[in-house]
Amino acid sequence: MEVNETNFREEVLDSPIPVLVDFWAEWCVPCKMIEPIILELEREYAGKLKVVRVNVDENQNLAVEYGIMSIPTLGIFVNGLMVDQIVGAVPKRVIIEKLKRYLLPN
Repeated sequence: MEVNETNFREEVLDSPIPVLVDFWAEWCVPCKMIEPIILELEREYAGKLKVVRVNVDENQNLAVEYGIMSIPTLGIFVNGLMVDQIVGAVPKRVIIEKLKRYLLPN
């Protein structure tokens, strides 16, 4: 799901479950490299984790507000706060290890 400055509060900050926010841009090659991983995580953690994307070129205010200095950056949001982030194209296992801390138990 693509989110923007208009619906970010509703989709991310007000979410009852943790949210993984993929800050990306169309021209970013590493962003395209991790896109399949992000889609896999969305399917594998359906109902436990919401996965959204923010195009930083089109939503520069969000990028500034959350201190996004390089992309891809994956922000982990819980209860309206960015509690962790992963910068760069990393393996799926690295993302899962970070996410485990924030996901609700079954």
